This record gives sequence, C-alpha cells and structure tokens, in this order.
Amino acid sequence: MRTVKTIPLHLRDIIQEIREVAKEEYGLDFFETIFEMVDYKQMNEIAAYGGFPTRYPHWRFGMEYEQLSKSSEYGLSKIYEMVINNDPSYAYLLEGNNLVDQKTVIAHVYAHVDFFKNNYYFSKTNRKMVDEMANHGARIRRYVDRRGIEKVEDFIDTCLSLDNLIDYYSPFIERRRKKERDHDDEPRAREIPKFKAKDYMDEYINPQDYIEEQKRKLQEEAERLKKFPPDPEKDVMLFLLEHAPLEGWEADILSIIREEAYYFAPQGQTKIMNEGWASYWHSKILTERVLTDAEIIDFADINSKVMFSGQGQLNPYKLGVALYRDIEERWNKGKFGKEWDEVDDLERKSNWDKQLGLGRKKIFEVRKLYNDVTFIDEFMTEEFARENKMFTFGYNRKTGNWEIESREFKKIKEKLLTQLTNFGQPFIYVKDGNFKNRGELLLHHKFDGTPLRLDYAQGVLEALQRVWKRPVNIETISDDKGVLLSYDGTDHKQSAFDYEPI
Repeated sequence: MRTVKTIPLHLRDIIQEIREVAKEEYGLDFFETIFEMVDYKQMNEIAAYGGFPTRYPHWRFGMEYEQLSKSSEYGLSKIYEMVINNDPSYAYLLEGNNLVDQKTVIAHVYAHVDFFKNNYYFSKTNRKMVDEMANHGARIRRYVDRRGIEKVEDFIDTCLSLDNLIDYYSPFIERRRKKERDHDDEPRAREIPKFKAKDYMDEYINPQDYIEEQKRKLQEEAERLKKFPPDPEKDVMLFLLEHAPLEGWEADILSIIREEAYYFAPQGQTKIMNEGWASYWHSKILTERVLTDAEIIDFADINSKVMFSGQGQLNPYKLGVALYRDIEERWNKGKFGKEWDEVDDLERKSNWDKQLGLGRKKIFEVRKLYNDVTFIDEFMTEEFARENKMFTFGYNRKTGNWEIESREFKKIKEKLLTQLTNFGQPFIYVKDGNFKNRGELLLHHKFDGTPLRLDYAQGVLEALQRVWKRPVNIETISDDKGVLLSYDGTDHKQSAFDYEPI
C-alpha cells in the first residue's frame, strides 16, 4: 500500500505563496489542489496508472511501470510533475527534487488546474474521477474473482484496442435522436399537410410538384430509418454496447473502458494549449514573483530542458507557450482585425503598436474556448511560423534520410492540423449492423487521402469480431480503389468494393 509522506513545512509555505500569487495577482482560477510527496518508485507507479493511485488490475500497468523505471534508472527521462483533473485536484511532488524544481512544478500544476477548471473541452469530464476510477477497479476485481484473471484481462485487451473508436465531440453535440422511431407516427402513415383551399384554388396553393417533393422526402426518411443504424455512427463503442451480444460483465467492462476514454480525450485534444498555458504561467509566476536572484540560473536550466525540442520534433510546451505569447503581444499592440490585415507596408507593420493592452484578457479567453485544432487554425500566422523557423519534413527514399520538405506556411499549417485532427487517426463509422442481411458488421473508413495501415486494421477487426461475435468488415480505399477488408473469426479477406463516401 502506498504511504503518503508529509509535505515538509518549508514546501507547504512555498505552495501557499505560489497559490496566492497565482490566484490573487494573476487571476488564475483553480480547484482546491492537494499536493502529495512521493519517491521516484511511487511516482512511476502512479504514472503507470495514468495518474490515478487506484485503478483496475491489468498487465499493461505493470509493463508501463517497468518502462518508466528503466528509463528513469538509465537517466533517459524524469517525471517532473503529475496532476489529476478532479475536484479537488491531486498533484505529486517528487521527493529529492531541488527547491527550484519544486517551485516550477507547483506553479505549473496550478496553471494546469486552472485550465482543467475553465477550458470548455474539460467541462463535461467527471470531476470525481478519482472515486470513479476506484469504483471501476472494484467492479473489475469482482469479475476477476468470478471469471478468472486471464478471461477478464483478455477482454480488457480487446476493449483497449477499440478505445479510440469514440466520438470525441459527442459530450458537446447531440448527434442522435433520442426517439429514433415512433410506430404511431411512421412516415409512411403520414399524409402531406396541405393548406386549406377551395377546390378550384387547390392546385395553386398546394402545387402538385411540392406535394410530390414532400412525398419523396418522407419515403427517403422511411428508408433511412430502416437502416441499422439509421445514420453512420461514429461512437463505435457505444454501438457495440447497445447492440453486440455481450454478457453482463463484458458490457460493464466495455462501458468502463469507454467512460475512461472519454475522460482522457480532452487531454489529447488540448495537449499544446494545456502545456503551453502551464509553461507560460510557471515562467511568469516564478521569474516575476517567487524566485530569488540566486535561483534564476537554475530555473533557466530547468526551463530550457522543458522547452527543448530535437530536430524534427514537435514540443507541445514550446509551441503552446510561444503561441500564447504571440497572441498576448498582438492583442496588446492591436495587431489583429481588418485594419491590421490590410496593412502591406512592412515598416509600418513592424512599428505597429496601438497600445491596446488587451493581451492578458485575450489569452484567458483563448484558454477558455479553444482546443488544439482551433487554437492552431485561428492563431498561428505566417509571421509566427517564420519567426519560429517552422517547416515540414519527410523521408527521402533516395538518400535514406529525413529531410526538410517545405517551409511554405500553408503546407506547415495543413500538416500540423492533419496530425491534430482526430489525433491523426482515421475516421471510422459504423455503417451497417446487418450487412448482407446476415448480421455482419460493416464499418466505413471516411477516406481523407491517408490509407489504413493493414496490420492495424486487421488487429482492430479481430477485436471487433470478438465483441460482435459475427463476421466484421470495413470498407476503405487502397491504391485509389474501393476495398472491403473482412474477418470472420478465422481468416482475413480482401475484396474489391464500390466505395461511396458518407
């Protein structure tokens, strides 16, 4: 059992000081935050569990713990901070860190908690997830006792290989009708409503073309409702929960994995913004209010490691903080809007400063409303890309090296947005739950120019078949031709298919 160590008195004073500075002087608004002191083994253990001290039993947590421990022992990595989106939030300080490390972590944590509390994409997450995770763990341990560890872990493996097949925006958008069908109000039974009119005026007030058009729409609606599902379903896990022939314990485990996938989704959707926000504030709070002169050099050393990005790597901390600072400067100087966009004199542009002082207000607004995709799309400008020496790169088969492909702003932005949209993963939908009228499952890959990786697709089909318990299929495009990938529980098949985009 994990032993919670007492936070030393001098660190408690520092936590209180940074808390007051962050809240009172800079206006950060965070949940109550509870800090715990842990040694590096405990830190690796908690990190392996995704930041939660108590979760369900599964072999992958042990594997991740070993990886973290080995990486830490060989000096390849170090976990500086960990914080949980919960109310109250929990954060961990590593025993043995020097004082400047601890101060950096504490300020960084308060900014993260401010982001959790105020960013829109975290607004639907469970704020009592620590308790919920413990509840998940208790339920799965009961299934282990009754069914055996191998059976339960095998099914968890299956569910985890499907946990990215969810609709990341569904917590915010109602995509499904709560009432799919009402047998008392079948479209076929309905009559086309007509305006009252005398017989001799009817053909003018209710033209036949209009009536025929409405009949056609009702017929299409009736045909749509006959489909299963009526519309393509992006939340594949939900569709499986509602329609797959699962035993009770299997359905419960699938629902747990799905719930946790939705809980962690906003962290993936806002990685650049969240880390950039925390880095922005730890730098400002420490350098302007907390550090002594003697600590500045140590902080610069720590911060440079956080901001470091190797050649060809995207560092979310560095990109995020640079964009926030660019937005703050632009809104302070009035470098936005129609007047600014129409300036084509370079000297006038470089000297532009309307001294509006709106930068701080603007970055708080951005932190509240945006995710990484909209953040980059809205605020990353050509000037920003040029100043930060951004470029795209790719593998050159002739030279066998990774090389710069382009410094063109449009290509840089497109590539970055492609990587961030749906986390760079293919868009997969349930198209038909009764494919070939044999109860087979048909998925659709919404093709955006990137083909499916065949080995990954086969692995996912195998997992789907274990849940659906009937043959499963996915339609996609390969070499510019429609292809149907199928798995019947024994063999994988590939056949030509008429691909029609949905």
